[in-house]
Amino acid sequence: MTDLDHRYATRSVPRYTSYPTAPHFHAGVTGATYGDWLAALAPSNALSLYLHVPFCRNICTYCGCHTKAARKDGPLHDYAETLLSEIDLVAARLGSGRPVTHIHWGGGTPSLMPREPFLAITAALRRHFDIGDACEHAIELDPRTVTPELAETLREAGITRASLGVQDFDLTVQKAIGRVQPFSQVARAVDRLRAVGITQINFDLMYGLPHQDVDTIAETVRLTRELAPGRIALFGYAHVPWMKKHQRLIDETALPDTRARLAMADFARRELVDAGYEAIGLDHFALPTDSMALALRAGTLRRNFQGYTTDTADTLIGFGCSSIGRLPQGHVQNMSDTGGWSRAVRDGLLPVARGFALSNEDRARAAIIERLMTGHMADLAEIARAHGFAEEHFAGDLVSLEEMIDDGLVEVSGSRVTITEPGQQYARVAAAAFDAYLERGTARHSLAV
Repeated sequence: MTDLDHRYATRSVPRYTSYPTAPHFHAGVTGATYGDWLAALAPSNALSLYLHVPFCRNICTYCGCHTKAARKDGPLHDYAETLLSEIDLVAARLGSGRPVTHIHWGGGTPSLMPREPFLAITAALRRHFDIGDACEHAIELDPRTVTPELAETLREAGITRASLGVQDFDLTVQKAIGRVQPFSQVARAVDRLRAVGITQINFDLMYGLPHQDVDTIAETVRLTRELAPGRIALFGYAHVPWMKKHQRLIDETALPDTRARLAMADFARRELVDAGYEAIGLDHFALPTDSMALALRAGTLRRNFQGYTTDTADTLIGFGCSSIGRLPQGHVQNMSDTGGWSRAVRDGLLPVARGFALSNEDRARAAIIERLMTGHMADLAEIARAHGFAEEHFAGDLVSLEEMIDDGLVEVSGSRVTITEPGQQYARVAAAAFDAYLERGTARHSLAV
């Protein structure tokens, strides 16, 4: 491990899929607050929609998602009924016919939703919102669940993009994380999706899992290249057993150390770029013709609760327990327990548990952080002016970047802050310099790399 790695890669900093980050949300933002925010949105305001389905057949030991095991379909049917009611509640406050640019299903394993309720939900979305042909409709999939029947249901529902949770193709690693899925099974899933016209395929890969090393990563990358997904997300495993109790089942002695994590991440990045993928931000890769690569080149790449995205809508509406939404006025998060969420919806209430009302300062800092995380450059004076502040408003924050500047990881020219190529793997550390809430919180975050 280099000296730079020792000083930066081991720092605990947020992933910055929002600003302020979720640990700073509070109960002062309620369902009533959310209802007022929804009603105040301009009719022309474009939306994106997120639907959270917190169920899996089994819980993988590495999982950091908000989900629980459902061995039978009964809970899924009940959940779908409540989800339909929540959609009605939100639509009543928004009014009908709002344009939607993106729809994303996450979980959990949203594809566990039985066919009829799944199609009923997508029909409800079409009934309440203006979903045009250009809308990207994406879903996260467990490759083990992709049957020919499911693929056909997804096509009928209008799904245009599927993200497959692959993680690693090595059997020893798969056994250690409780997710055995041979390459042949993943390949069949990809073939079935492509056969029904769902050709926009993403793979999620991980490094830092138990028993992983450069050799297992090399084979996983090689097999991934054979299936040629348009996008690849390469995430570092976040071992947070204090938050996710099931991660205590992982043998911590089998986890690679920071040096090994860095070696795996660097190797995978080089191999993917050599294979023709463009590096996107911290952890994404896309073929040059993919819309994410086009957005990067056009300067329109964004970052939200799903990570890097081409979604440019100012408003993200979250449905389902624990889902997070973003509006111009602030962030909201639904109740995380399905019981409380269901009871609130049944009582006709928007099931918000907490959130954060944004100040103008927050919006400006969010813009700086997002630009550093997406395009690795932010003009502090330009952003300050756009939010009604003096050009030098954020100059004092540069003090926190002095170490990175001295190490050649960040350059400052006038009011422009640029993360250099060697510093891009530490972009989260640079972004943290503009986080006014970071030192106030007690939340523990994952490692920077």
